[in-house]
Amino acid sequence: MESFEISSADLSTEELVAGRDHVIAQMKWTRQYSLQLIESIPEDRWFEMPEGLPTHVAWQVGHLAVSQYGLMLFRQRGRSPGDLEIMPGWLRKQFGRGTTPGAQNEKSPAPSELLERLEKIHQQAVAEVQDLAPEILAEATEMPYAAYPIKLGALMFCPIHEGLHAGQIGSLRRALGLEPIR
Repeated sequence: MESFEISSADLSTEELVAGRDHVIAQMKWTRQYSLQLIESIPEDRWFEMPEGLPTHVAWQVGHLAVSQYGLMLFRQRGRSPGDLEIMPGWLRKQFGRGTTPGAQNEKSPAPSELLERLEKIHQQAVAEVQDLAPEILAEATEMPYAAYPIKLGALMFCPIHEGLHAGQIGSLRRALGLEPIR
């Protein structure tokens, strides 16, 4: 696979800060769009997996919460006191990378719980990222990231990743027989 990585060595302080600020704006817009899709699906249908689609809305929402925490909080500053309040272990274990959607059972979180986690993580991520110093943004990181192999690149990947999952949520909506919203 061809690499599309861009050298981050020449990014100025101003470019790092501008990149951070653009990510925040993109993430806010993408989340608004995701929520528009999510909130248009009746909660009693969140665990339905239409034929041919190996996912459901509940998994998509939980996964978006876990991935935003990972890319915009954990990858930027490591674990922080209070993280378990917004990102409990059960959320990561059910919806993190490599997990698969399962049928609804007595351990399944309610849609309202998933939406609450999604919102808390989003608010915390936006609040913390807006204060990240350029020196932190320029630190090296591992995949996944977009364009730059630095912490800014991990931030840049977050709205791209969410957009991919918004597309999956849109497909789920249609497979559930719901009309498009756009």
